[in-house]
Amino acid sequence: MVLTQSQTKLRLGDKAPDFTLQGIDGKRYSLSDFADSEGFLLIFICNHCPYVKAKIDDIVKLHEQFKDRVAVVGVNSNDPEYPGEGIENMKKFAQERNITFPYLLDDTQKVARSYGATCTPDPFLFDKMQQLVFHGRIDDAFNPEDKVTERTMEDNIQKMLKGDKIDRELKPSMGCSIKWIEPAA
Repeated sequence: MVLTQSQTKLRLGDKAPDFTLQGIDGKRYSLSDFADSEGFLLIFICNHCPYVKAKIDDIVKLHEQFKDRVAVVGVNSNDPEYPGEGIENMKKFAQERNITFPYLLDDTQKVARSYGATCTPDPFLFDKMQQLVFHGRIDDAFNPEDKVTERTMEDNIQKMLKGDKIDRELKPSMGCSIKWIEPAA
């Protein structure tokens, strides 16, 4: 496990890169499937990372809290051959963790590269125009045993929905590095 800070090549205001990915439910999803939402939260997650495991309940709560207005989507870009990863393990993880939002497999890792994702979890919040309004942490508890004192993503989703200004201060996520099939060229 390598603790990695989130980074991205996307800038605030950039449009979400398009994708078409297979979900654990057998359906294929594209960015256009979420166009009717008031916002779109795409989070790069995986099955084995202790940082994802520590945050997944909070991500599920965000989905439950905002599901009528903000689409939440999990994308697994880890090498599907990495231990604990791949579609069957994603299905098992989703069932164990009560994940009801789309959980998609990026088996070519093209989506992670297009977003500039580096770690899991790595959240990207887009507005109704699918423009990036925030890239950063779910909350301020980085380690599984830490206590949450700031619910960064929840606060930013609420601000976005109200039309309030979102704090532009970089508050990166931290987690396991994405398990690349091969390094970027």
